[in-house]
Amino acid sequence: MTRLMPIAVALWMAASGFAAAGQTVVVELFTSQGCSSCPPADRILSELAERDDVIALALHVDYWDYLGWKDKFAIPGHTKRQRSYVRAIGKNTIYTPQMVIGGRDHVIGSRPMKISRLLQEHAAQDAHVNVVARRNGDQISIEASPSGTAAVPAVVDLVTYLPEATVDVLRGENAGRTLTYHNIVRDWKRLGTWNGKSAFRATAQVPEDVPVVVLVQARNSGPILGAHRLR
Repeated sequence: MTRLMPIAVALWMAASGFAAAGQTVVVELFTSQGCSSCPPADRILSELAERDDVIALALHVDYWDYLGWKDKFAIPGHTKRQRSYVRAIGKNTIYTPQMVIGGRDHVIGSRPMKISRLLQEHAAQDAHVNVVARRNGDQISIEASPSGTAAVPAVVDLVTYLPEATVDVLRGENAGRTLTYHNIVRDWKRLGTWNGKSAFRATAQVPEDVPVVVLVQARNSGPILGAHRLR
């Protein structure tokens, strides 16, 4: 099965081209270096990270660390975000690898065909919010404006990530493996809340060589309404 995974991923990627007019889809993968089921999902996310019509983010969680390997990229806030998503859909169990697509649909992160179907569905929808971000040196200016739909109260977040890193895992379920990760979230900062009506504007300071994503999301871990990436 492992040997077939790259071929399967290539096939579903080739078959799932999105319409040019569709919105950019945000994909969050909750993963861990200590989870033996996660590498296939990590590979799928690495494929998605190369696409211009997808914003792929890897959120490493810390609840696998007890097995003997502390994930070098785990942040407690990622576990908190995952729990918030699960509560929002009336569940109480978290797991890895879990993908959340568009802040709304949850799927096991190693199921490429289901992921492909959900990506196409989200890409075909109109964005609720227009998000623009511009960089001038280490200064980021952000503007969000409604896109003709009913106003939705939202939060505006600034996310920074590490494009790629390789880790030698020495203990735990993946002991002895060398694993490569992509779009590893390193910081998640709240820029403010927004009523969804008049334009939202903010500025932030980020080193100019660090990739940035601005996310506008309905409150209480609701759907992602709009996003913009600066690489």
